[in-house]
Amino acid sequence: MPDIVGCLGCDIVAGRFTVPGGILHETARWIVNHAVGQLSLGTLIVAPRDHIVAVADLDGVAAAELGPLLRDAARIAEAICQPEQTYVCVWSHGRTERRHLHILVQPVTTAVVTQYNGLRSEQLQARMLKTAEPLRDAEVEPFCLDARRRFAALTGSSTR
Repeated sequence: MPDIVGCLGCDIVAGRFTVPGGILHETARWIVNHAVGQLSLGTLIVAPRDHIVAVADLDGVAAAELGPLLRDAARIAEAICQPEQTYVCVWSHGRTERRHLHILVQPVTTAVVTQYNGLRSEQLQARMLKTAEPLRDAEVEPFCLDARRRFAALTGSSTR
């Protein structure tokens, strides 16, 4: 698939857009970074290196890597954040077309649920995207240092 300038996923993979905390982990077909924007601290994005827009379009290598990678990302988010629940959901819907596939691994703590008056699941995510302030780099970077260390310990790998 092509590298599309202006696609956030492609721009992150190509190094044209730097995410706070950097790339936390990489495999042959995937990268993991902290979410950009208004979602809670510890929300990880698992995204394909290639401009893939649907899970149905994954090749065999990407599909084989995905399950263990999501498990590891959820384990790390849970270990660091101690959430009451961790959401894993696929997003790739643009206004008029499919966009670069990204899978959210979002730890949701009791404090976050309380802050949003008991909302959970898609109602919580929608409210956060609409009303939350973006996280500051100073909040994200310590989480990312810890997560990167934990990925390396789990997989024996390092990242850029």
